[in-house]
Amino acid sequence: MRSDILGYIPPNPQLLPHLLSHSTPATADVTLNAQHLSRRIGKREIVHDVTLTLHRGEVLGLLGHNGAGKSTVLQMLAGVLTPDSGEISISGFDLLLQPQAAKAKLGFLPEMPPLYKELTVDAYLAFAARLRLIPTAKVHAAVAHAKHRCGLSAMGKKIIATLSKGYQQRVGIAQAIIHEPDVIILDEPTVGLDPAQLREIRALIRELGNTHSVILSTHLLPEVAALCDRVEVIRQGKQVYSADRSAFDHDGLEDRLVELTTEVTP
Repeated sequence: MRSDILGYIPPNPQLLPHLLSHSTPATADVTLNAQHLSRRIGKREIVHDVTLTLHRGEVLGLLGHNGAGKSTVLQMLAGVLTPDSGEISISGFDLLLQPQAAKAKLGFLPEMPPLYKELTVDAYLAFAARLRLIPTAKVHAAVAHAKHRCGLSAMGKKIIATLSKGYQQRVGIAQAIIHEPDVIILDEPTVGLDPAQLREIRALIRELGNTHSVILSTHLLPEVAALCDRVEVIRQGKQVYSADRSAFDHDGLEDRLVELTTEVTP
């Protein structure tokens, strides 16, 4: 099994204390700080000068049409892609200069969850815990806690392939929080869910937002209203609008967001 399948390369245990002792002091309650991120594919700039800040206990929505650059931004924040320019810090650790220490503070669920579907839920989460260097003696407790938080306590012996999409998404979220990260990054976490599953996953994300910092991408306006404390709109790889929750109910905001997130035809 690839060790980076969950968007995480485990650090050398002998180096981790050294890395943790050389972090940049974090501003109070700021868990993620990304400045002026840009990313190119060939000559085309797909993300341009994106700046984001995330605070403890906050859910931030990254809203935009399909192809707007949301997933690319999240992959840079998770350390899966390297920005061509810009800086990222996670809980005070520079993601580019101190990737191992920074990634130890974040959990990532990509749009296509990295599930080994032939495994049981317990076996998969134990594997995820070992990747995160959770001590062997504490793996069982970490798995049990993640299952409890994600509503999976009765599913441990189930083969992942036999679970509904909603429960598979729960397993994906459980692997992202197995190590109690400060920052949780979720890429389109509710795509393809039926209404009941959608309601359950939204409730889970809201609960996680109480104790962690969560950033999620979506192209759905109801997702923003249901989950987010703040929204950043991405259009053609650029930030074009920001708002906090107090503005969500203002007359005309929905029309404005629809306008901003409508895909541009070349």
